[in-house]
Amino acid sequence: MSFDAVKVKNDIIEWIKNWFEENGRGCKGVVGISGGKDSSVVAALLVEALGKENVVGVLMPKGEQFDIDVSIALCEFLDIKYHTVNINDAYNGLVKALESSGVELNTQAVTNLPPRLRMATVYAVSQSVNGRVANTCNLSEDWVGYSTRYGDSVGDFSPLSMLTVQEVKAIGRALGLPEMFVEKVPIDGLCGKTDEDNLGFTYAILDRYIREGICEDEEIKARIDRMHTINQFKLQLMPVFPYQPK
Repeated sequence: MSFDAVKVKNDIIEWIKNWFEENGRGCKGVVGISGGKDSSVVAALLVEALGKENVVGVLMPKGEQFDIDVSIALCEFLDIKYHTVNINDAYNGLVKALESSGVELNTQAVTNLPPRLRMATVYAVSQSVNGRVANTCNLSEDWVGYSTRYGDSVGDFSPLSMLTVQEVKAIGRALGLPEMFVEKVPIDGLCGKTDEDNLGFTYAILDRYIREGICEDEEIKARIDRMHTINQFKLQLMPVFPYQPK
């Protein structure tokens, strides 16, 4: 089945307009900007749907960020207002407080702390400007749980969660984004590795498996299936005990 990027792009823009009409009339769209394809495409979609004056970007380096110039360039290209909030002091302060309390932080806890602080920051900005927070995850990432629970996995609305990486790139081109934003190598911003290094397979392989059910490498197929199964909880509402008063 062919992917009509222009039609899907227009459908998403209309969907965002309708969502704001029902859930945030007069509110601004607020999005964390990393300079990667997902946040770039979401920001561009918001500009088309709400107008550039109603979109706010939030840049959140942790200390020195080598590629923050790309995030700034995206905001300048779209001509949107943005805030740069360095989370380094907050991160170091919280780590110190946790360690002082006797908590022995493991690698996973340390790795996932920055994205959770970033989401708290985005929401602080959003509430301060009367906004609604855009989630920037895509289907490929969600499929294998490549996100931080209560970090980049959340938001008030999600334009891209049903689109694969290849489809998001096509949307970006349909929006007229320069290639530097569409094809920027995805880096997790946490440990310095690329997404594909961490995953152990390419997004092209994953996307084909999602859309066509085809993956010639049985080892990679098994890895994708396992990641998909164990990370389903990230996409579901918190389980609630089904108490029924008698």
